[in-house]
Amino acid sequence: MRNISHALITKVIVFLLAVVCITGTVKAIINMEVNEIHLSSINQKNYFESRAFADESYRIISPLAQIIGKYKSEEHILSGKTLTKEDIRQIERNFYTELSYPYEYNPNLSDKENHRIFKETYADDINRKKDESMREQVREFYRLLSTLEANKGIIYYASNGEQVFSNSGFNKKEQFEAYSTYMLFEDYQQKMVPNEAKESRYFDYFMHEIDRLNPQTDVIYMAYKEPYLQQKIQEWESNKAISKRLLNEFLVYVAGLILTFVYLIIVIGRTSFKDKEVHLNVMDKLYNDLNIVIVISLVSMSIALVIEGFHDIYMLLTVPIFSIALLLILSLVKHIKNRSILSHTLIYQLLKKAFLAVKHVFDSGSLGVKTVLLVIGYPVVVVATFFMFPITIGLAAWLALKKVKSFNRIKEGVEQVKNGELHYRIEVGGKGEFSQLATNINRITDGLNKSVDSGIKSERLKTELITNVSHDIRTPLTSIITYVDLLKIENNPEKIAEYIDVLDQKSKRLKSLTDDLFEAAKASSGSMPVQLERIDIVSLLTQGIGEMDEKIEASALDFKLAHPTEKVYVEADGKLLWRSIENLFSNIFKYAQPASRVYIDVEDLENEIRVTFKNISAYELNISADELMERFTRGDESRTSQGSGLGLSIAESLINIQRGKFIVQVDGDLFKAMIYLPKFTKE
Repeated sequence: MRNISHALITKVIVFLLAVVCITGTVKAIINMEVNEIHLSSINQKNYFESRAFADESYRIISPLAQIIGKYKSEEHILSGKTLTKEDIRQIERNFYTELSYPYEYNPNLSDKENHRIFKETYADDINRKKDESMREQVREFYRLLSTLEANKGIIYYASNGEQVFSNSGFNKKEQFEAYSTYMLFEDYQQKMVPNEAKESRYFDYFMHEIDRLNPQTDVIYMAYKEPYLQQKIQEWESNKAISKRLLNEFLVYVAGLILTFVYLIIVIGRTSFKDKEVHLNVMDKLYNDLNIVIVISLVSMSIALVIEGFHDIYMLLTVPIFSIALLLILSLVKHIKNRSILSHTLIYQLLKKAFLAVKHVFDSGSLGVKTVLLVIGYPVVVVATFFMFPITIGLAAWLALKKVKSFNRIKEGVEQVKNGELHYRIEVGGKGEFSQLATNINRITDGLNKSVDSGIKSERLKTELITNVSHDIRTPLTSIITYVDLLKIENNPEKIAEYIDVLDQKSKRLKSLTDDLFEAAKASSGSMPVQLERIDIVSLLTQGIGEMDEKIEASALDFKLAHPTEKVYVEADGKLLWRSIENLFSNIFKYAQPASRVYIDVEDLENEIRVTFKNISAYELNISADELMERFTRGDESRTSQGSGLGLSIAESLINIQRGKFIVQVDGDLFKAMIYLPKFTKE
């Protein structure tokens, strides 16, 4: 039964829960924004420590401080006294940038003199800009007064010694001290009641406005009317309760989102926890970079809707927007698991195709095409990367230097080979023209090395062949000559009969050597006729062992034949195959350790059959397998055995002309010969 945790229905349900959690989280955030609820109020003990109280006080203190400290009255503003030196400089700078025909700076004059000439030239225009700025300040002055007049729950009194601004008949601080909540700012002193207001961390909200006042002349008194204060306290407590509820909702939805998202990350693309393969679907064919762009666009659109205040429309679009975004994000997760997050991007695929196209030209194109590509391509690269031209030219110089070094190595290598250093290797990395040229030169030197080694080996074999043939043929021939001379002078019939027997043995030995030599030459030349047919190799081996039963008993060897239970057929020439096997049997009888075991294994290797002969040598095998395969080489270096040294060489040649392989291996005293023949197949 399929694991429920990875079932499609489970994934769909969890995905829908994740969308619900996202929607709930966003809804909680929007509700807090719409209701202007501050989460900081949750940890505050009373209204006077809250940001709401600081904001309410700031709405009165800030306009009063600006009015009595800066603007004072309309006449004061229009007199130009509210324009600071920095304001005037800014007006002049703004006017200078707005000019259609900028003032021509005279480099022969000082900055101060140029500035004076500029002010004189455009004095009327600058004054007009100043008037506009002053009128804007007048509008700001009356806007601040309107803000104060709209206030109904806070009484205030503010004075700078000349102007007085108040919404009540109170002008004494004692009158304001009669209220339960008030603030007094005068003569370097600030007094706030209750004390919690002064201890609030939001106290600095309006203190920077107070610090700009003249403590000797400017005073601000304000007090909260009791009904208005109680209304604000109730609103704050209500908002605090709402904040707690919205925060709890937010935390629950966020926790649910984290849990569902983590679950989806774990199970997405898998059918079980043991499944190592990542299963992709149609949606995962979308390139990852396009995927990321779409996700960013969807999230940006949702944020823009919230910022612009389209809350009703936003809630309708939340489900489809975040459903699509979550699907795309999960697709990215699957590509991360599949290790294709980079390779499955449109940019990567385009760059890869461009790179492969250029690489194909460089790997297979002619040198002329590559030269034209470089001539055309390099300027294009320089223009495209003009902002980092030094890096581009440096990279080109480095590549050129690298190619020059490769050419010099090839040149040096050719000189070494020309001087007879055939074992010299030219090392050039990469896959370019120079690398291919170096590889070809190395192959030429390898061929020369093999040719020289083959020539040396051929000369050595020729010398050994002459020596061995001379030795092996001269021995019976010398005996024949000696016994013929003895027959000429011998009159004793018994001795004559004995000499004739010896002559018969030596002549047969000489005939055997010449026959083997002729057969070896004929087999190696490939001139023997071959008639391939179906051969039952196991029957052939069994029959051969039976025919050699007397020799086996005489040698006390124990033959062990192992073969498959089913019939095994090879495609070979019966006579030539038996001649090869007969040579191996002869080799075993001559050189195997008496009273030891001989193993013959027949193995089916699907397309071919392998027959392995294994025996323990009676002589110490201190020569390699390659040397044993050479002609006139015997296992006993003293050459006291009756072998010709041609048996293995003949067997190899006969097997080769039957499209097989003959391999000899030596492991200590263990001698192993393996015959590989094509398996017979019905057409």
